Amino acid sequence: MRTSVAIIGAGPAGLLLARLLQQRGIESVVLESRSRDHVEHRQRAGILEQGTVDVLRACGAGERMDREGLVHDGIELRFGGAAHRIDLAALTCGRRVMVYAQTEVVRDLVALRLDSGAPLLFDADVLAVHDAETERPRVRYRHGGAEHELTADHVVGADGFHGVARRSIPADRIRTYERSYPFAWLGVLADVPPSTDELVYACHERGFALHSMRGPQVSRLYLQVPPDADLADWPDERIWDELDVRFAADGWRLRRGPITDRSITPMRSFVAEPMRHGRLLLAGDAAHIVPPTGAKGLNLAVADVVLLDRALAAAVQHGDPRPLESYSDTALRRVWRAEHFSYSMTTLLHADPAADEFGRRLQRAQLDHLVDSAAAATSLAENYAGLPL
Repeated sequence: MRTSVAIIGAGPAGLLLARLLQQRGIESVVLESRSRDHVEHRQRAGILEQGTVDVLRACGAGERMDREGLVHDGIELRFGGAAHRIDLAALTCGRRVMVYAQTEVVRDLVALRLDSGAPLLFDADVLAVHDAETERPRVRYRHGGAEHELTADHVVGADGFHGVARRSIPADRIRTYERSYPFAWLGVLADVPPSTDELVYACHERGFALHSMRGPQVSRLYLQVPPDADLADWPDERIWDELDVRFAADGWRLRRGPITDRSITPMRSFVAEPMRHGRLLLAGDAAHIVPPTGAKGLNLAVADVVLLDRALAAAVQHGDPRPLESYSDTALRRVWRAEHFSYSMTTLLHADPAADEFGRRLQRAQLDHLVDSAAAATSLAENYAGLPL
């Protein structure tokens, strides 16, 4: 099989790139190792930056998002038993965020792809990428019980942290940077209306907590736990009791309901450089991971894709390779900005088990400065709502 762009991975990055390229008339084939059911049901991020929302609307994937998503003008920081609102829209000249689960974004993009009749192969296990430094890179994959080969002008690896794309780059041609954090998130979905109209980020001496939502009837909540925490040690009542403690504020009550899903997510930062090897280009989690505190993961993948769409169009349609040649350097500038913001939010809001009283006082001083200083609040708002694409 032959195509212009081979895309490995049918997550939001791969599917969105395929959609953008299709709008330009550029052919692509999307290969996904998992089943459609798995891809459309895995729980991931749920906060879309203004730029991500704009891109989804422009490519025709925004109809259900605009109907079912929740537009938020601000977020709340809660510490010392008091609530402090950061007005994103007022501080960024109208930039907002949208609460709309990544699961739903993927469903919308899958439906668009399948309706168009363009190639999207589920259960296609990519084995390797060959000849990335030539003009005809090849993707070898297994599908329907047999091995196949896809030849393309360019290959995009959007297959996540554990995918084959990054591993296909010779070890001496790539460098990685990473940091692990001494805590994890216990995340739950609960069939109960949210107790807040906007997200609440709580910093408490017992640990961080986050109140988010997946719609008007479903709450998404998180607790900081040790990295080796066992879900068996966290029955429903203990989860709700701990959330009550960490969210405590005068006159505010947390609604409780049946917990339908729970998981523990380790916290880490990761960057691979460069994001390009010959005609193999990395996007999204294949190239970088951020802790979820700053809500940057999905949005950073979209920023990669917007760059790739423009660069591939220049190369394929106009014979100009320069945007692809500079893709990695351009993308990494935004990646490291997002990494720093996510790191800052994580260290600001979580209880470090190794911190002494001096460290805790510094943390509180920074929180006070953030809500007392218009300049500090504006910097947070600009990064949270998303820098322009």
